[in-house]
Amino acid sequence: MGSFRETMSNPILVVGSSEIREGKLEEVKAGVEDLVAFVEANEAEPLAYYIYFDEAGAQMTVVQIHPGSTSLERHLTVAGPVFRRFADLLTLARVDVYGSPSEAALEQMRSKAQLLGKAPVVVHELHSGFSRSAVDP
Repeated sequence: MGSFRETMSNPILVVGSSEIREGKLEEVKAGVEDLVAFVEANEAEPLAYYIYFDEAGAQMTVVQIHPGSTSLERHLTVAGPVFRRFADLLTLARVDVYGSPSEAALEQMRSKAQLLGKAPVVVHELHSGFSRSAVDP
């Protein structure tokens, strides 16, 4: 039997953390409502796309699961113009990418990180694990 990587598909999990600028929480919340609706209407591939706010309303976390790099690349291309709306509202602090994204997807992610705050983009390669859900790790 092959290795874990050979027997599983190649899903990609992206977790982005942003600091919300003072006084901008309501504007950010309205913007992400529009963003989520846009992604849901225009992209069939993402398996999950969730946005969380901390209790203080100072930090936003975006969690997205894509079946592979093609889906992530498409998301960054299609929703890219929408991200610009957030440039004056928040500062992207960090992007963690779990899985094996393509170089094209990484380059797009780095461009987004530069636009929203020069955040580091850190890739975490899968070592081992399993999933009991319909979504692989």
